[in-house]
Amino acid sequence: MFTNFVLLYIIQMKTLTIFRIIAFLEGLSYILLLFVGVPLKYIGNDVSVVKMLGMPHGFLFMAYIAFIIVLRFENQWFKKHFILIALASVIPFGTFIVEHKLRKTFS
Repeated sequence: MFTNFVLLYIIQMKTLTIFRIIAFLEGLSYILLLFVGVPLKYIGNDVSVVKMLGMPHGFLFMAYIAFIIVLRFENQWFKKHFILIALASVIPFGTFIVEHKLRKTFS
């Protein structure tokens, strides 16, 4: 029952809103992976945090790229800045900058 409600809510959301949420979560997972998981792996010899954060980050990264491609065809702003938005996904804090500029542009 709850799953159906969540799926219905997600379908009704605009693609741009979903992208903004994914951009924020992808950036957060990347920051946690880089600045928490990697130091714990190499300094503390604890790989559990990297394993725990790695799969969600990979899923969010693929979703981020997929949404960029979809929005490129729907939106002129994405078409104009496609390469920069894609590169932002591999730069720490890059997705936060994209989300901020997106919010300023479309609000």
